[in-house]
Amino acid sequence: MGAAGTLWLKEPCPMMAQRLALRRLLSLTPRTLPPQGPLALCAPPAPPSRAFSTSAGCRSTFTVQDGSDFQDRVLNNPKPVVVDFHAQWCGPCKILGPRLEKMVAKQEGKVLMAKVDIDDHTDLAIEYEVSAVPTVLAMKNGDVVDKFVGIKDEDQLEAFLKKLIGA
Repeated sequence: MGAAGTLWLKEPCPMMAQRLALRRLLSLTPRTLPPQGPLALCAPPAPPSRAFSTSAGCRSTFTVQDGSDFQDRVLNNPKPVVVDFHAQWCGPCKILGPRLEKMVAKQEGKVLMAKVDIDDHTDLAIEYEVSAVPTVLAMKNGDVVDKFVGIKDEDQLEAFLKKLIGA
């Protein structure tokens, strides 16, 4: 922590990470290309003679595409949904997002996680009165039942999720 509660992070340059990923992909021969499809990025490529399994995190977390998608996958969902309002430029969001995904995955499908980028979906951020990021809403049957703003540790996230799913 820096002065006045400023969080200083040493992060790799996003462009460098993209270049490294592209370089790795281009170095693959057609025989060693990773599996294709929507879950291909959820698990590392499997050795040639073994099958791979996807992680629970891939099935329980999704990115909201538009208002209609939010209506279908969040508001009309029979399962409880945690909605993570975040932004690409937000340092605390980059810490909370993976931590929250991990904790949601541990709930084994009892709760889902929707990721909403406030820069892409300003209308949703305004509708749900998001004034700072990260903001996380707990929703059941289309209603907001709980909310927090800022970073939480794993114990606090677990308590938040247990309260939502009623465990």
